[in-house]
Amino acid sequence: MRVAIITETFLPKVDGIVKVTCLLLDHLSKRGIEALVIAPRYGDSPRYNDVPVRSLPSLSFPLYPEARLGFATLSLYRDLAAFQPDVAHIFHPVMTGIPSLMMLKWMDVPTVTSFHLDYARLAPQFRLGALDLGFTRPLIDELTKNVFNWSDYSLAPSKLVQRQMRRLGIENVGLWRRGVDANAFHPRFRSSAMREAMTAGDSDSTLLLYVGRLSDEKQIEHIRPTLEALPNTRLALVGDGPARALLERCFADLPVTFMGYLRGERLSQAYASADIFVFPSRLETFGLVVIEAMAAGLPVVAARVGGVGDMVSEGVNGYSFESGDRTALLEGVRKITSNRENMRWMGQQARAYAEGQSWETIMDEVIEVYTWLIAARHPQRVAV
Repeated sequence: MRVAIITETFLPKVDGIVKVTCLLLDHLSKRGIEALVIAPRYGDSPRYNDVPVRSLPSLSFPLYPEARLGFATLSLYRDLAAFQPDVAHIFHPVMTGIPSLMMLKWMDVPTVTSFHLDYARLAPQFRLGALDLGFTRPLIDELTKNVFNWSDYSLAPSKLVQRQMRRLGIENVGLWRRGVDANAFHPRFRSSAMREAMTAGDSDSTLLLYVGRLSDEKQIEHIRPTLEALPNTRLALVGDGPARALLERCFADLPVTFMGYLRGERLSQAYASADIFVFPSRLETFGLVVIEAMAAGLPVVAARVGGVGDMVSEGVNGYSFESGDRTALLEGVRKITSNRENMRWMGQQARAYAEGQSWETIMDEVIEVYTWLIAARHPQRVAV
């Protein structure tokens, strides 16, 4: 089987989409499946491990400087034709994905699209002077429906998003759940040195942790009332992004440590060395960091967005709340911190849940979708 992976973002950029893409590529390689990546050019990335990467000409997106817009060229068609994919997987097609999807349809290659970013609900946060881009939401919803229906099959990251996609009018929507590497994120990575760093030396305090982009839609400032109300409680923020300067001003008088980006074992240590994971985001398609925190043995208090409703069992491995409800966020943290023994028990339950969400099983389900699509279009190519 040969699989073309088309994505709007790739290494060296680091985000949830890139992480899932790399995990999929690793699993395809493990299963002996040949892959080709097509993505906007972010730097010199001719290969990912053994996987060739076709980097397209790209420009920085002014409203979101961390992202780049890739432009399909005629040479891309030649590359696709030379690779002769049996199936193509397009990660939320936009500038790179839509032209690629057109080429693949012309080549009679079966396609699957996966939903990763709710662009229609992200648009209102971008403003150009007096111009509010929120008016584009119905247009983006209509484009999303048409593009996803143009592919042969679509995948949603959570049951909530699956329902939203169906309400938009997208047909043939399956579920591509998110998993976790329970060995890479594990309580054994707890580190006194990392906890000292995250608490600025105040390691006896209760340590709340947030991991992810520092951006407006994450609503990290909503954690402030919790810090103000609960003594001997600190917050560590792992990640970076456009809202960092604003957040530094917001939390200037409170016990908050900005850790910047952490990767590999240091990220695993950060998760395992905290006490509670807090996630007040207003917009997610899944929330991969939530299950990573659970794998590290942390109870979570998270907004009910993306896949949080699929992961959190109220009062067992954490608490969820309606996005924007700062009082409920505070109450969730208060309930967990009020009993240290119960906090440990909830952390154990979080770990137990995460252990049952292996990437291997979930990625095999994606390969089953590929196999089904190939068999439906080209029965003679069904062998992997």
